[in-house]
Amino acid sequence: MGEVTTHTDNAKMVKRVIDMRSDTVTKPTEAMRIAMSNAEVDDDVLGYDPTALHLESEMATIMGKEAGLFVPSGTMGNLISVLVHCDVRGSEVILGDMSHIHILENGGISTIGGVHPRTVKNNKDGTMDLGLIEAAIRDPNGELFYPQTRLICIENSHANSGGRCVSVEYTDQVGELARKHGLKFHIDGARIFNAATALGVPVDRLVQAADSVSVCLSKGLGAPVGTMIVGSKSFISKAKILRKTLGGGMRQIGILCAAALVAVQDNVKKLEEDHKNAKLLADGLNQIFACFD
Repeated sequence: MGEVTTHTDNAKMVKRVIDMRSDTVTKPTEAMRIAMSNAEVDDDVLGYDPTALHLESEMATIMGKEAGLFVPSGTMGNLISVLVHCDVRGSEVILGDMSHIHILENGGISTIGGVHPRTVKNNKDGTMDLGLIEAAIRDPNGELFYPQTRLICIENSHANSGGRCVSVEYTDQVGELARKHGLKFHIDGARIFNAATALGVPVDRLVQAADSVSVCLSKGLGAPVGTMIVGSKSFISKAKILRKTLGGGMRQIGILCAAALVAVQDNVKKLEEDHKNAKLLADGLNQIFACFD
């Protein structure tokens, strides 16, 4: 945590504590709390919650996909996405050796879904060499011995590579590679809005090549709870069944979705300022550390 001292007009000092442990420790804004209090709700498991439907439609449009589904967490969003694409037990997914799905999500794709991870080394910029990805794709003629490759996953921005942003050009190339081999392509986009802002690329263009994307609402956007997964209508129909299977079907979730709507409408445009402040802090810390060299 950090403490910031400011001066008011009457010269009184005001101290504010800024918690920089993570972008997951935000507090709901007053606008979010009001929206939650006034949210129209119904039973979302039955598909009738109007605020949830509004958020899902809004996010699908923003991301350039056909449909969306609100889920409780990023881990569940990625798990559901992998399981929809790898719907036969023993399927294989190609993903980075330092990816969040592989390292920080309890191995759920294997323990719950029976999906085999085939890792490719992540470069320092969060990418994987395209040649190594292609080499990792199993030869269908070896199905007697090998799992069948069905999916490629990338992460943008890439948390374990220092939050590096993966370019739209690279993302398109992975998408072309997946299509060439008849595979699906999923993006773990927990902080995809941060990546789009940093790269100066519209978010729908950044994820255009992907069959599915998971987007955390409770990180950089500051909502208290939730992740959105987006994709085709067929993908989301299957995802909704898996959400129920995994215990993620909630009832009056409009209360949560109302806060997420405020986050999307109010906070995406603030990310550029967040990035400037982060760079300012980094530059200042680097100057301090340089004094000890």
